[in-house]
Amino acid sequence: MPEILSPLALTQGLIRCPSVTPSEGGALAYLGGVLAQAGFAVERPVFSEPGTPDVENLYARLGTANPCLLLAGHTDVVPPGDAAAWRHDPFGGIVEAGEVHGRGAVDMKGGLACLTAAVLDFLAARGPDFGGSIAFLVTGDEEGPAVNGTVKLLAWAAARGERFDHCILAEPTNPERLGEMIKIGRRGSLTATLTVHGVQGHVAYPHLAENPIPGLVRLAGALLAEPLDGGTQHFDASNLEFTTLDVGNPATNVIPGQAQGTFNIRFNDLWTPESLEAELRRRLDAAAGNAVRYSLAVRPTNSLAFLTQPDPFVQLVAGAIEAETGERPALSTTGGTSDARFIKEACPVIEFGLVGQTMHQVDERVPVADLARLTAIFRRVLDTYFPGDAALHEGA
Repeated sequence: MPEILSPLALTQGLIRCPSVTPSEGGALAYLGGVLAQAGFAVERPVFSEPGTPDVENLYARLGTANPCLLLAGHTDVVPPGDAAAWRHDPFGGIVEAGEVHGRGAVDMKGGLACLTAAVLDFLAARGPDFGGSIAFLVTGDEEGPAVNGTVKLLAWAAARGERFDHCILAEPTNPERLGEMIKIGRRGSLTATLTVHGVQGHVAYPHLAENPIPGLVRLAGALLAEPLDGGTQHFDASNLEFTTLDVGNPATNVIPGQAQGTFNIRFNDLWTPESLEAELRRRLDAAAGNAVRYSLAVRPTNSLAFLTQPDPFVQLVAGAIEAETGERPALSTTGGTSDARFIKEACPVIEFGLVGQTMHQVDERVPVADLARLTAIFRRVLDTYFPGDAALHEGA
């Protein structure tokens, strides 16, 4: 029988692998070894794309029966920055005062460790014939460009005939305490640059120039004047934020030839990138008239708004959380993007993980007690999901 590793030991094992994106750093090899010992068939596809780094990934499956529960995550982490600023080695996995320290403790090696620990414990109790299948889909490209990771790993799995019924992605979802929040969707993200074109000239001879700055202010005001929408049942209102206004003019006696503003929109399920771009151009055209010459460059995006309906699977996970924490989690779509935006094309996906307060920070850390409790939640989900009931797996 394979060794049943604790969530703490698994978290420390993963943290001690310096898997700063896009480096594998030994983390996928470590996880793959643990899963292989538990009987999983483990594969390590590598994907490439011109202009991006090659990325190692992991796919592991145990069982062929339906339903198949997909457990997803990433082992890559953001750089630790100045290691001397940390209280402990950022790749040491040191435990102090009941907390394990290290880059990725929260985002998201700790959550991935808890999924793994729960599965090991579940298999030790139930054996390999538990009435379904479990699959792990883990990338090393979530914190990077997200080109050679989950999106290609899903396509690779689909080409092999792999099918999934539901997915848990163990991203850190809780704002302050474990059990507060499940993510059942995410807003989309769209970035664009607005350029107003003028004519460069001497400030003493403005009639020989055309200053683009007033036009940029005018068009930016038009984009911000009215809300994009009022929100929906599960989403906040879409939000447009200018993140930079640039002229690049080092001279105080020269009228610049152009001015730019870059903005990002986090949009809800009322919009697609195409409909949003059309609305932006409508507002800009109306404000510009014949007085302002502008161009709008909208960057391609793979971050679309999506929603997993609060179906029996969502309620199953919420019930497991409430049973272990005493708190009914809120169903949220807040926060940034995640690989759930890709997984939702394969099956319904929810996100639930640790408290995210220290993610990406110096001295990233997680309470050992939270690792144990999150593992217990995932174990309860597994016990309830397999073999499941007819309502939950209808159509599987």
